[in-house]
Amino acid sequence: MSGKSRVVLADDHPIFLTGLRSLIRATDDLEFLGDASTGLAAFKLIGEKRPDVAVVDVSMPELNGIILCRRVAAEYPLVRVILLTLHEDRAYLDQALQAGARGYVLKRSAGETLVHAIRAVAGGGLYIDPSLVGRVFDSSRDLFGPRAAKGEVELVELTVREAEVLKLAARGFANKEIARKLDVSMKSVETYKARGVRKLSLTSRADLVRYASAKGWLADI
Repeated sequence: MSGKSRVVLADDHPIFLTGLRSLIRATDDLEFLGDASTGLAAFKLIGEKRPDVAVVDVSMPELNGIILCRRVAAEYPLVRVILLTLHEDRAYLDQALQAGARGYVLKRSAGETLVHAIRAVAGGGLYIDPSLVGRVFDSSRDLFGPRAAKGEVELVELTVREAEVLKLAARGFANKEIARKLDVSMKSVETYKARGVRKLSLTSRADLVRYASAKGWLADI
């Protein structure tokens, strides 16, 4: 990735928004494009500016962050959304991932993690607040049940290509991006992904991300 990552912000708390604005402006490789204090205003701003990354509060008037994220994913798929939240339970995180969010950052740690999150997401990756990965993704137990605690999980044999495709998909890459990275066709990506999730009995994007966390695939993003 070359040049600066272009960023818009959306939060209905003026003091917090001012802090985020200052953080982005003070970071050399980020470009601040504008901000909004309601969901509808944020959606309009995103449509006008087409940023690389939109940092959006989950709880906003007129349109909450989850719904906004779904609309952005549908209408502006090249814009990557990071959700800011106070919520630390997995239900909210699952909703965010299902809505198409590429990042999930806790407000209490935004000062330390947001810039890293923006860089990771702008580069095509997936970012989940580090404090949530170990606790929320108690992955082996959640995915495979009580037998996992005893080391009795039956091993699933993924091919090298299936594992590569699922790893990139879990990190937030679209099929087209995966095809380009692996130098294969879009059809091949779709096939490898379908085979992989079927073998692993994964039924949602949230399941895939939890599996990826258990495998250590998200450790270096």
